[in-house]
Amino acid sequence: MDDHDATTGGSPPQEEYASYTGFTRWIILFAVMLGTLLQVVDSSIVNVAVPTMMGNLGVTLDQISWVTTGYIIANVIVLPLTGWLSSYFGRRRYLAASMMIFTAASFFCGTAHDLNTLIFFRIVQGAGGAALLSTAQATMMEIFPPWQLGMVQAIYGIGIMVGPTIGPTLGGWITDNYSWPWIFFINLPIGIVATILTLMFVHDSKYKRAAGASVDVIGIGFLAVGLGCMQMVLEKGNREGWFDSSLINGLTVLSVVGLIAFVLWELHVKHPAVNLRVLKNRPLAAGSLFGFIVGFGLFGGTFILPVFLQSMQHYTAQQSGFAMLPGALATAVSMPIVGRLSGKVSARLLVAIGAIGFIISMFMLQALTSNSSVDSIFWALVLRGASMGFLFVPLTLATLAGLQGRDIAEGTGLFSLFRQLGGSAGIAILSTFLDHRADFHRARLVEYVNVYSTTALQRLLGMQHMLMAKGAAPPIARQQALTLLDHLVQGQAMILAFSDVFLVVAFIFIVALPLLFLFHKSLPSSYRRGEKPDAVIAD
Repeated sequence: MDDHDATTGGSPPQEEYASYTGFTRWIILFAVMLGTLLQVVDSSIVNVAVPTMMGNLGVTLDQISWVTTGYIIANVIVLPLTGWLSSYFGRRRYLAASMMIFTAASFFCGTAHDLNTLIFFRIVQGAGGAALLSTAQATMMEIFPPWQLGMVQAIYGIGIMVGPTIGPTLGGWITDNYSWPWIFFINLPIGIVATILTLMFVHDSKYKRAAGASVDVIGIGFLAVGLGCMQMVLEKGNREGWFDSSLINGLTVLSVVGLIAFVLWELHVKHPAVNLRVLKNRPLAAGSLFGFIVGFGLFGGTFILPVFLQSMQHYTAQQSGFAMLPGALATAVSMPIVGRLSGKVSARLLVAIGAIGFIISMFMLQALTSNSSVDSIFWALVLRGASMGFLFVPLTLATLAGLQGRDIAEGTGLFSLFRQLGGSAGIAILSTFLDHRADFHRARLVEYVNVYSTTALQRLLGMQHMLMAKGAAPPIARQQALTLLDHLVQGQAMILAFSDVFLVVAFIFIVALPLLFLFHKSLPSSYRRGEKPDAVIAD
């Protein structure tokens, strides 16, 4: 057998799932869900503990940011390699080893007494966590019968979609009630259980590479440089002033050169570390691009929404975390419903419903002000969460259902990579856009707040008289009134800036909707009934 099966060729997947009993499959689903939840939660749980970690370790914000940056960079670099690593070492050994690496690194992160040690083990943790996302999902696609995959992906997807929301809430609670090392120590029992179950029940895929197969060292090197520098640009760009910084310019050049060299090399070499040829599969290419958009909206929104709630609604960090929970619960509720529908309703129709619901939720958030009621925020977040549930399951099935053999693992790695990169891009782009639009709107508003504006003068005098009535001397009252007026202008500028951010996210989803026409009209019949898989129905 060739190292790479054709995208639509190769042996049918029945032989893979027929080797597992129904009980064994659900035990494996439980194990990989535990691992996936650990990986996704750990990508965001650290953020709320940053101030405490800075104080305990005696470091600056720029230094402590590497605790998050190192994790994400390692994760992004390894994600596209997971298909190759799984086939090279064997799925069982690679998945179990990744769980052990992640768990051990969590322990050493919690016991770290200096910044360098903490960053090192966070990088190790991020590298181990890649398989917990990609290889775990590919395993589900291979060991379950096609007609069960809708519900299976719904259950599995709860961890992926809800994790980024509950991470900050959980991290804040642990940090407030215990200490920051416990955000890592809680991984230990979960990771141990997941590793044991994986070793006991998971088999190696029949697509495991033969012993002695060549290792694409050059391709891996180009990939590490290209994606590593790209992630650095996304993580550090806003703080460094983007292309006003020589560091960002240098990293951008390295990223572009590294990625171009990587693509050219992988398409040329006989045994590539990342099989880019699998992207010839039209649904996989379209699904990966749409996954980028979903990651942009999910992770970017998870970053922007707490900022909005804290700055505009004056929520505390813990209150904003709890305010996000109804949306996470809506995702958890909608996913099983969509899982049941996935075998009966067109996948691209379900994705379209989810995308349209998400767009509507963005318009609802765009209309919010500092005086908006709790109910209006609640329903906007619930609709956003429910829409995410509609997006994940059918998008995964529509993207990966046409793949067979080794292409499943390789395609899943690329699909996960695009979603992760979308999240990084969402956080970087939206935070920069928010800052720029706030400055823009402040400059425009200030033009109307001057000595020639009757309205501004009346407002200033009204505040001055109010302060004088409370006992302030006239000169002090005037200075305080000017400060209050400045805060009002800044607050209104921020409201307008957040409105622009939500509109941009909605617009990006609208532009992405035509990608749905690149998916097949329906899934193979085996995804709807207990039949042998047939060819995917073409458009």
